[in-house]
Amino acid sequence: MSVYPRLRRLLGEDGRCFDVAIDHGSFNERSLLNGIEDMRRAVAMIAEANPDAIQLSPGLAPLLQEHGRKQKPALVLRADVTNVYGQSQARALFSRLACEAVEQALALDAACIVVNLLSIPERAELHEQCIENICYLKPQCVRYGMPLMIEALVLRPAAGERGYTSDGDLDKILPLVRQAVELGADLIKADPCEDVSQYGQVIEVASGCPVLVRGGSKVSDKDLVLRTHQVMHLGAAGIVYGRNVLQHEHPARMVHALMAQVHENATAEQAWKILKG
Repeated sequence: MSVYPRLRRLLGEDGRCFDVAIDHGSFNERSLLNGIEDMRRAVAMIAEANPDAIQLSPGLAPLLQEHGRKQKPALVLRADVTNVYGQSQARALFSRLACEAVEQALALDAACIVVNLLSIPERAELHEQCIENICYLKPQCVRYGMPLMIEALVLRPAAGERGYTSDGDLDKILPLVRQAVELGADLIKADPCEDVSQYGQVIEVASGCPVLVRGGSKVSDKDLVLRTHQVMHLGAAGIVYGRNVLQHEHPARMVHALMAQVHENATAEQAWKILKG
């Protein structure tokens, strides 16, 4: 069965997508709940702003599918849970699949599922676990026509043993993105590199697989719209932003500004004007 009918729901006619991630609560970290304490309100607010997709975990995905609008964002279903986002570095790291993730995605009418491919220095067991998860999911995704988004993230220990943070080293991002493609990704979610002007190399190494750029930690509005313009100009198929939307003073305006950049090639200056109303 082809994955393309669901991919068309996600990417649209222009092959681009803005996915708002609201699955942070599944990672068991208090700081990630800021802005999404009331999930019914958060999902309704973002759904009304109408991005292309909303990323949710199985337990709260029904909040989107029960939303009253006939035309609503597509669902990207989180298929696994990990403990890498804690405030301290756990002795044992894990990334565990939800039970029957593809069947849950079908029942929830998801357009896609997303699963981790994490790489941390000297934590090869976590990377191996992620590969096992992907190898388990891929045949099921093919069988049922469910697109597979692989979140290929290079992480490094944060200062003072305060958990892990993104590593923007391009030479580490490139092989991990290629590995995700080789494992069967239909879409890639990846961090920006330190020098965003080099992000075209990430697009190239993905070899035609659409790349959605991860938002990561909260940054200033100006930095966000500038970075978005750069990665879209370099060939990204879209973005997956969470905290930079949900923790903003005007989340709906942020959605509208970023949608203009993703689908209308708006410049950073044009997006800034939308954001400021």
